[in-house]
Amino acid sequence: MVYNTILMKQTLLLLTFFFSIHSFSQIVGNIKDTNGNPLAFVNIYIEGTYIGTTSNDEGNYELTYSENKTFQIVFKYLGYRTLKKTLNIDTFPYTLNVSLEEEKITLDEVVINSNENPANRIIKNTIANRKAMLEKIQSYKANFYSRGLIRIKNAPEKILGQDLGDLGSGLNSTRSGIIYLSETISKIEFQRPDKLKEKIIASKVSGDDNGFSFNTASDVDYNFYNNTVELGNQIVSPIADYAFNYYRYKLEGIFYDDIGNLINKIKLIPKRENDRIFFGTIYIVEDQWSIYALELDITGQQAQIPVADIITLKQTFSYSVSDTFWVLISQSIDFKYGIFGIKGDGRFTAVYSEYNFNPNFTKKTFTREVLSFADQANKKDSTYWNSIRPVPLTNEESNDYLKKDSIQVIRESNTYLDSIDRKNNKFKLTNILFGYNYQNSYKDWNLNIGALLTNTNFNTVQGYNSEFSINYRKNLDEFKHYFNVNTTLYYGFSDKRLRGTASITYKFNNISKPFLTLRVGIKTEQFNASQPISPLINSISTLFFEDNYMKLYDKSFAQISYSQEWFNGFRFYSTLSYERRKPLFNTTDQVFFNDEDDAYTSNNPLDETAYGIAPFITHNILKLNVSTRINFGQEYFSYPDSKFNLSNSKYPTLLLAFKKGFGATNSDYNFDQIKARLYQGFDIANKGHLQYNLRAGTFFNADDIAFMDYQHFNGNQTHIGKSSSYTNVFNNLPYYELSTNKSYLEFHAEHNFKGYILGKIPLLNKLNYNLVIGVHTLSIENNKPYKEFSIGIDNIGFKKFRFLRLDYVRSYQNGFKSDAFIFGLKFLNIID
Repeated sequence: MVYNTILMKQTLLLLTFFFSIHSFSQIVGNIKDTNGNPLAFVNIYIEGTYIGTTSNDEGNYELTYSENKTFQIVFKYLGYRTLKKTLNIDTFPYTLNVSLEEEKITLDEVVINSNENPANRIIKNTIANRKAMLEKIQSYKANFYSRGLIRIKNAPEKILGQDLGDLGSGLNSTRSGIIYLSETISKIEFQRPDKLKEKIIASKVSGDDNGFSFNTASDVDYNFYNNTVELGNQIVSPIADYAFNYYRYKLEGIFYDDIGNLINKIKLIPKRENDRIFFGTIYIVEDQWSIYALELDITGQQAQIPVADIITLKQTFSYSVSDTFWVLISQSIDFKYGIFGIKGDGRFTAVYSEYNFNPNFTKKTFTREVLSFADQANKKDSTYWNSIRPVPLTNEESNDYLKKDSIQVIRESNTYLDSIDRKNNKFKLTNILFGYNYQNSYKDWNLNIGALLTNTNFNTVQGYNSEFSINYRKNLDEFKHYFNVNTTLYYGFSDKRLRGTASITYKFNNISKPFLTLRVGIKTEQFNASQPISPLINSISTLFFEDNYMKLYDKSFAQISYSQEWFNGFRFYSTLSYERRKPLFNTTDQVFFNDEDDAYTSNNPLDETAYGIAPFITHNILKLNVSTRINFGQEYFSYPDSKFNLSNSKYPTLLLAFKKGFGATNSDYNFDQIKARLYQGFDIANKGHLQYNLRAGTFFNADDIAFMDYQHFNGNQTHIGKSSSYTNVFNNLPYYELSTNKSYLEFHAEHNFKGYILGKIPLLNKLNYNLVIGVHTLSIENNKPYKEFSIGIDNIGFKKFRFLRLDYVRSYQNGFKSDAFIFGLKFLNIID
């Protein structure tokens, strides 16, 4: 019965689909070569206008145009002669099938000078004209259409122990098929140098009638007249000012376009295989020194995008006689990917039309809102889409929509979701060690039980210790408005102490994202609340090398926290807590390899030989933390009932905070502290990525405060790094050596050259490593400044798996202090 219902729905949808095409597609047809093979991505447009479309993979096209007058329709495709047809249509829809002949590309008319590569002359002229081309288009409005498709091939049943499921019922018997298909119709507005605003009129996601496509104009805004193009990293344009440092060029031939322009076809040859550059073909208009079209490839290794195998980017431009410049009319991004046994491919197609280069913008046109949606943008039916879609669907895409949309109601039903949940919720013995998740998809809640194995560690205060957590989350609507309850139990096998925490969090909405959290419990806490020593690294360091760097105290607390974005770019945080804090001592001397000349230090961070001596006295205290985060220049996407903030590397982020300890049972422990932090990360064209982090602060009435309330600085005595950058740590500083209750100034800067240096060294450049340099300084009252200088190599690994880094660090304080090698294991951020 269910099967018959689905079949009937598919038949009705199929009939509606073809009827809609016949009714709304004004000019339709198929494009083939002279051998009868379909041609995909052919540009079709009305001459003298920006009304156009492209053909799909099957060579089919649809062009909405209904004026009853004589006009010319143009068919333009790289490698083939441009075809023009003069039409005077009385009745629509009109069918026009065409065949394109291959372009004759020749070198016969090229005068070869043995002293100069002719391609170099062309590229030099184009580079000299680059800035002028950027200035030609100051502003515009346009229509934008985008379609995104991602396929998977021979998908495994599981990955890393997790069941992949049917991936939206898009898979066939070989577990291959479409896993993502979506479309977007937008109105875009642009103003130099970099303002781009988009309003999505219609958005469609296969199998999700409430979904919003993530295809946006800003994500595919690739302008090769800029020196670099952002594609994972900053990729050097083949016509950049410094392009000859990266590319060789070969003139493969010339041809004339339909209006008599001489077009040069130039092959791009990378000088070094792992540089951040493209390879492929660029077409340049002689004398105008403009881009006519391009077909460029880049490997995932070149772009340093591990999941990507290869990315192919194509752009086609059209010349406007009235505006006297070439404008982008279509773009496609094809890619192949593969990692962890998952392989596939995809394409994102974009069509630009209806340009207006005199838009008359006002000062209020461009705001921090760069993307918005029209009302009911995701509710458009198939009739609407068939009437407006500029690029026809392929049979594969049509079938995916028909299949997924027809069974969506069933897949969202209680019966279906319960059947899926019953399968996924089955308890296995391995769940005891690796965790368990229980899901009720229909009511949209889940219960997660944490893993015992990965949450078992060792320290000298508790000995072996395990934590057991249970988390319940109930989503209240599709806009991530939720309620969350968590409880975690901790048990130390040496101190024989059971501790625990519980929390309740409520998220009010997904626009200003207000969070209210209540939290109570008893737990062990590092004196540095930033937790600079991970439990896993400390366990290894302690058991294998007798280096028990982690220092702990016992904290009983009740806490209430609230945060909210008050206005765009300005987020407020506040916490009020009552704490009872008491010292802890070592309870075990267990070690795997006992060195008679070595022994565990005490749990007193002030004196490692002070066994049994507490660094503070047991006390109660009230603490108030108030802070704000200011993201200067923050832009955002506006979705219905949701707001998504975008990072803006052009501007820094500022944090301001006030902390107060009051009502302490020992009045000496009361204090006030103010502090600030300024940080930023940005690309410097082809020269890599620079990050900096500046902190400063001071205390008031804090001469004898408890040690955990000092300002601590993230040190590293294990010589193991676990982050992708080191702008928040001193890698050669003991953890509590320079902790202070006075004024301080802390600065970190790190520059990753992203292949700019090592990529130019023969043989070494084949390894695809990145050179990283860093400087770190710390000034505190009554102390000589502490400095660290580092040099290292990043992106170390094998093929796609490059999670390693190696740095050499030298530290100075009133002269040379010490040096060390830091072994970076970036994957620890994921598993620890």
